[in-house]
Amino acid sequence: MSQTESSQTRSKKLREIPLSVLDLSPIVEGGSPAESFRNSLDLARHAEAWGFTRYWLAEHHGMPSVASSATAVLIGYIAAGTSKIRVGSGGIMLPNHAPLVIAEQFGTLESLYPGRIDLGLGRAPGTDQKTARALRRHAKVGGADFPELLTELRSYFQPYSPETSTGIRAIPGEGMSIPIWLLGSSDFSAQLAGMLGLPFAFAGHFSPDYTLPALQVYRKHFRPSEVLDKPYAMVGVNVIAADTDERARYLSTSHYLSFLNAVRGERKPLQPPVEDLDSMWNDFEKFTVMSQLRASIIGSPATVRQKLQELLDATQADELIINTPMYRHEDRIRSYEIVAQVWKSEDE
Repeated sequence: MSQTESSQTRSKKLREIPLSVLDLSPIVEGGSPAESFRNSLDLARHAEAWGFTRYWLAEHHGMPSVASSATAVLIGYIAAGTSKIRVGSGGIMLPNHAPLVIAEQFGTLESLYPGRIDLGLGRAPGTDQKTARALRRHAKVGGADFPELLTELRSYFQPYSPETSTGIRAIPGEGMSIPIWLLGSSDFSAQLAGMLGLPFAFAGHFSPDYTLPALQVYRKHFRPSEVLDKPYAMVGVNVIAADTDERARYLSTSHYLSFLNAVRGERKPLQPPVEDLDSMWNDFEKFTVMSQLRASIIGSPATVRQKLQELLDATQADELIINTPMYRHEDRIRSYEIVAQVWKSEDE
């Protein structure tokens, strides 16, 4: 890092940037999707009261721990139960859908909740290949056609013109200014977002090794557009906060267990925290899980404040979006409350 870059990293404070919420509407052991949806709405209302900028829901399929598969439907539910927080997708996996359908869905959401809807787009399937084929009705699951799908989707939001019309119209949808974000866990979408002048959100919460390289690619390839005149990057991070470091480490074991189950090819609802995680995995499993989750921020308010500022120093993100997977809803609410208090604090 150059001296110029180093001086820049000291200039941006946590309290100066927006914070947002990423929610997979977790299904816990012994719980149900209906309960998860109620908990998501409760969290969204708290997040709105605490000043978080947006509340994003992620598309995943076939996972007993994730209830947000019908993402657009759930966005409508959250938007209806709140009044000002932006609500959107983090993200919609575009290759799973016909672009026209997404344009109509989000045109409908924007019509119902004007000025509050975000459309974040990813190119991964958000599931296994068999389920991806069931969603897409064909064998192509690699996402290579994502740029073409994105171009088609964006065209449906353009104002109608008889001279340029293809005869296919998104109603509602056309003529609407719905912010489109590209999401990624590598440099593919980073480069594309930069070239198109779109905002970019990086999945640092599960792909930490690529965070800085992807942000560098995005900023290097950025071209000003009618959307942005300079890059705008958001970084995802897992934050599990509690009143003490010890309590936070204990509560975080639920999240580690979910990744351990994935390594083993097991699909389960989110499990309760455990006292002794080391007795539950071997060295390879521990290394694999820790590699994916090593950037997670786990601890007391003081620890969370320090680690969030360090993340901001390293990434120079314009916004952070926080994922907090916890077994008990009350603990998740408390975690976001601590983040909000840390964020607003002048003691940095």
